[in-house]
Amino acid sequence: MAFRSAVITFPGSNCDRDMAVALEQISGTAPFRVWHGDADLPERLDFIAVPGGFSYGDYLRSGAMAARSPIMNAIIEAAGRGVPVLGVCNGFQVLTESGLLPGALMRNARQDFVCRTVPLKVENSQTLFTKGYETGEIIDIPVAHHDGNYFADDATLDRIEGEGRVAFRYTDAVNGSRRDIAGLLNAAGNVLGMMPHPERAIEQTHGGSDGRALFESAVKGLVAA
Repeated sequence: MAFRSAVITFPGSNCDRDMAVALEQISGTAPFRVWHGDADLPERLDFIAVPGGFSYGDYLRSGAMAARSPIMNAIIEAAGRGVPVLGVCNGFQVLTESGLLPGALMRNARQDFVCRTVPLKVENSQTLFTKGYETGEIIDIPVAHHDGNYFADDATLDRIEGEGRVAFRYTDAVNGSRRDIAGLLNAAGNVLGMMPHPERAIEQTHGGSDGRALFESAVKGLVAA
């Protein structure tokens, strides 16, 4: 059976095509392209991707307006049923603003736009998204954001750390994120938000392929299931 995925596009998305290319290359099947104003998702989806960009021009707070788009009700419902959801960069911001993930993404600590490849430490390799890595492995993934400074209160941070929900951590000071959190899972483990862009690191010709294992992990795990 063909792998059925969807990539959501908001006004201001600019990584939706990159995400679609990555999913098609890994799964062999082109994803559905879903507009933010749609009320429903395609049926029987295996995977949903909320891509990067500057939805609604990042007005109010990054991701705040997109989180209230009609399609988000369907995404929240699908996530509640266990459908895997990946939010990257602006997608991570949308997932926190919609309540699918705890915390918030704030302006970078140095008030700058960070655009470079950064090293990440894989903190948990026992998830749908990270089984292709080893715990403790260092991978190189590009970042490109102005509001990637992850914040949560101490009690929330202690809880997600204790539950093994930190998927990736920065090894260098990148944006001021508390406890250097770069990627975070929900309690059920089927929703991952991360600021770095794995879809930009699936081919050596693009400068590196360390992001490829994330998509391969998800596709192979879902197909096997």
